[in-house]
Amino acid sequence: MKKLILGMAIVASAFAFGQKAGDANAKLQEANKAAMDAYGAKNYAAAAPKFMEVYNLLKTSGQDNKVYMYYSGLNYALANDIDQATKIYSDLINSGYTGVETTYTAKENKTGQVSSYDKATWELLKKSSSKDYSDFKTEQSPSVEADLYETMSTLLLNAKKNDEALAIIEKGLAKFPNNAKLKEYQGTALYASGNTDKFMANLKEQLAKNPNDATNWYNLGVLQGKNPETANEAVASFQKAIDLKPDFSNAYQNLVYTVIGDDEKAVTDINAVRKTKPDEATRLIEARKERFMKATPYAEKWYQAVPADINSVQVLKDIYNTTKNTAKYNEMKVKETELKAQQPK
Repeated sequence: MKKLILGMAIVASAFAFGQKAGDANAKLQEANKAAMDAYGAKNYAAAAPKFMEVYNLLKTSGQDNKVYMYYSGLNYALANDIDQATKIYSDLINSGYTGVETTYTAKENKTGQVSSYDKATWELLKKSSSKDYSDFKTEQSPSVEADLYETMSTLLLNAKKNDEALAIIEKGLAKFPNNAKLKEYQGTALYASGNTDKFMANLKEQLAKNPNDATNWYNLGVLQGKNPETANEAVASFQKAIDLKPDFSNAYQNLVYTVIGDDEKAVTDINAVRKTKPDEATRLIEARKERFMKATPYAEKWYQAVPADINSVQVLKDIYNTTKNTAKYNEMKVKETELKAQQPK
């Protein structure tokens, strides 16, 4: 999530008209201070409604300054209040808010203080008070529109609202078609919603643009590995992920399982013909052993990447047992015992 950086100052002159306006200004200053203090203390749950209060007070005076609504939404997001955050982000997106604002500053020559002004005041000072003020500058803030879509997508995905996330992602991609994060989130939403065909197409599209993304090669391998007909393609995808990221333990793990295949079924098939068709059983046993031999270097790399992972140890132990590597089998058996002893009871 984009880091929230707040450095705002309420322009008191905007409220300097009469007692009623003075009371409003006092409430505004109080709410703004409370919001800033809560944010500074990382009390995001308290800061969020206070920023919204600032927004509403300004709106009552005729200033629809949505930056404070944006700050409120960010703080709700930081507080993990998904319902409130997504509501605000939705309102901001639907309103067309971009966050692009122009700040007008000038330095008071007498005090040397640099202050911000509304455009009309700044232009008036620039024209009529050139001796009293100097360093007239304007600065435009960057757009946060893409960030709105990214953050809202993240919130919805975290809440398992995959269909809603997909809708907002696709809306964001219509405006920002090359946004890498939204493309990534689109794949996540498609996979989570069970739409694996679209997810695979999404991954292939991303890899065509960036073939050096190890995670996308891994995710593609996972999908391909679910279908026995594309197992060889899965092996190639996992290998590409490993080439790009040599310590990618999950890729090694899935590579091992993909190469071995459905071992439970293989054992069942062997047992089914062991007595009636011994030659067929021998053929199946040798084919199984060959798969385990092929998986051995990948399993060893998996173990090297995560030597404290008991799963990698147990799989490697079973492989050594199947391939009749007694010395290595005993070594992994000792390691398994050590790791089990370290586990909390």
